Amino acid sequence: MSPDRRTRTIKVDALARVEGEGAMLIRIAGGRVSEVQLRIYEPPRFFEAFLRGRGYTEAVDITSRICGICPIAYQMSAANAMEDACGVRVDGALHDLRRIIYCGEWIESHALHVYLLHAPDFLGYESAVQLARDHAAIVQRGLQLKKAGNGLMALLGGREVHPINVRVGGFYRVPTTSELRAAAEPLKWARDAALETVRWVSRFSFPDFEQDYEMVALRHPSEYPITEGRLVSTRGLDIAVREFADHVIEEHVPHSNALHAAIRGRGTYLVGPMARYALNFDRLSPLAREAAREAGLGPVCRNPFQSIVVRAVELVYACDEALRLIERYERPDRPALEVPPRAATGHGCTEAPRGILYHRYTIDASGTILDAKIVPPTSQNQKAIEEDLARFVQDRLDLPTDAMTWQCEQAIRNYDPCISCATHFLRLEVEQV
Repeated sequence: MSPDRRTRTIKVDALARVEGEGAMLIRIAGGRVSEVQLRIYEPPRFFEAFLRGRGYTEAVDITSRICGICPIAYQMSAANAMEDACGVRVDGALHDLRRIIYCGEWIESHALHVYLLHAPDFLGYESAVQLARDHAAIVQRGLQLKKAGNGLMALLGGREVHPINVRVGGFYRVPTTSELRAAAEPLKWARDAALETVRWVSRFSFPDFEQDYEMVALRHPSEYPITEGRLVSTRGLDIAVREFADHVIEEHVPHSNALHAAIRGRGTYLVGPMARYALNFDRLSPLAREAAREAGLGPVCRNPFQSIVVRAVELVYACDEALRLIERYERPDRPALEVPPRAATGHGCTEAPRGILYHRYTIDASGTILDAKIVPPTSQNQKAIEEDLARFVQDRLDLPTDAMTWQCEQAIRNYDPCISCATHFLRLEVEQV
């Protein structure tokens, strides 16, 4: 190793192709990685404080504004928590509609990540715009896939961004059978496109970088988890959603405006597509399982760089599941169940595209929110991202700074971090010590 590479600082002030404002700092001293920081410097947004004093039915709409890419996740976790507090369970056709609109979100979010944010890394392009100049048909396929997911969100949610038709207890309006089945044809095309996506990304070149994560995801008795389930892990965790705070602790670190999460007494854990896949491979549809096998994936994937393949497999599943539910749909007699308030604390957890999203609310007898807690996926993955970077860099200290920076940014994008909904271009600064 050349002396100038044994001690250096790799610093990226604005991460490219992630959703939001974040930075990266890695310090190398004497041939060892001495410090890694994923800096989330976007200002705190105080949604938990905004919710206090508001009505319990308002949480669904307020929290959807947290993210323009995954508003359904926030709506569903909020609705589940309020229904849990009030002792109401949504099932039948309304449960199916919730899975369908959530499938739409998975499709649009995964397509965005795979085609526009992550694939350029593997193909040597700095942006999706550059990728499109040489591979216009591929990028167009990704945009059409995203459009198919957006279509489901608009049909069931009233609009694609921050949908307005979801409510505690169900929906304000539910589609007719003919309206919903009209969405099947675009989804059949999308399913074929998703299968081709799996084949495409499986041919990428992946670094040898398997990690022994404790993976955490929901687990349902009969469904691939989206809207409900128990929280389980690859190391034996098996708890009800209401026990989340008994097992997961959050702490503030000076370099991030997002809290770091860890399992009490055990430490770092991983959420997201790789965790869902590892803990629920047997719940995938036969078509999705076969696509995974043809792509060379086993029942568990531990290489974060291959998460792009797992996301593509979930694209297949989301299309397949939405089509299955649309086929059996019969319009319910009413669009929502009555959910009268009562003094209680409720808990909700669903599988956002990036992993488990936990909500907890305490309400009084009139339904006023007294306390709110929201734990998003990216805050849960921050420690894992930093630990991955430390291991990854330590094994590649001979790389020039430019190459190291590119690969470290790619390693962060493996997680599809959702810092907010903005993207930035890269500015790199290298400090020689």
